[in-house]
Amino acid sequence: MGKQHSIRQGAQGPRERWSLDAGGADVARLDIPADAQRERVFELDCRFVVRRRAGVDDAWHELRISVDGALRWSRRVDSAEGSDSLDYRFNLRVPPGQPLRLLATTAVQGVQRVSLAWEALEE
Repeated sequence: MGKQHSIRQGAQGPRERWSLDAGGADVARLDIPADAQRERVFELDCRFVVRRRAGVDDAWHELRISVDGALRWSRRVDSAEGSDSLDYRFNLRVPPGQPLRLLATTAVQGVQRVSLAWEALEE
């Protein structure tokens, strides 16, 4: 599991890009430090991929998204045969001087976790 940070050039100058690939872990936490000088708007994407185990009748997977310690979104779905996923994408404005703490937690039954990843692109 590793964090990545890069700067990309946008129309108004450099923009931040953060990503985290937690692999088959059940939790992925991405902490983006504060910028004391400016407000930022991020497009955030979390993707959870599972693979259904053979011969399992009651299979499901769940993804819960928390932002700065508060639950923002949660979904549990029946898992399809083969591979399946849950994705959540949203935009968030971050004021100057405020860090951003993103947490994805998962639960499963009858499936194997394949990947859990965050991506944050500054708009």
